[in-house]
Amino acid sequence: MSKPAKKRIIKEIKVDLSKCNGCRACEKACAAFHAVPKFSCFNPARSRIKVVVDETNDQWVPVRAGGYTQAECSGRNHYVIEGKEYSECALCPASCPSREWFKEPDSGLPLKCDMCEDVPPLSEPMCVQMCARDCLTYSEREVIVAEEEAEEPDNQMMELKTAYQALVKKHGEQKVLDTFSRLSQR
Repeated sequence: MSKPAKKRIIKEIKVDLSKCNGCRACEKACAAFHAVPKFSCFNPARSRIKVVVDETNDQWVPVRAGGYTQAECSGRNHYVIEGKEYSECALCPASCPSREWFKEPDSGLPLKCDMCEDVPPLSEPMCVQMCARDCLTYSEREVIVAEEEAEEPDNQMMELKTAYQALVKKHGEQKVLDTFSRLSQR
């Protein structure tokens, strides 16, 4: 008898650029949710989503914080979406050395979208809840994972170890520990 297939829930926030008017309600909601204590301030530097604005060309692009990268990318491509041109950097979710986006304001450590994981869990991330124009939509889907991916705790532990080592290398162990301690108090 074969083992039942392992499944994983994939959480996604989809962006419809044609609906975004640059109001930044998503940024404000995210920043307030991630303030310490929660909802105590609206510091946009704490937001895990940024609305990239080019008012002269009437362009607004919400970008969520992705993973940290130690090196600046070499990509300088441009994309045309519905007649509007966007730089690759404007659409990039990485916290990288070439810009100040997605860095914790107190420590400088990188931020990453956590889909507003909380106890009790939210029905959908704050940015989606606050988007009045439905530019941001949340969905979950179930996928079957391969055997090696099913061993996720080991993979996650390796990823955490690698990320921790990179943070310590860049910021120093005490700064990283102090930041983790402060963030765990919320």
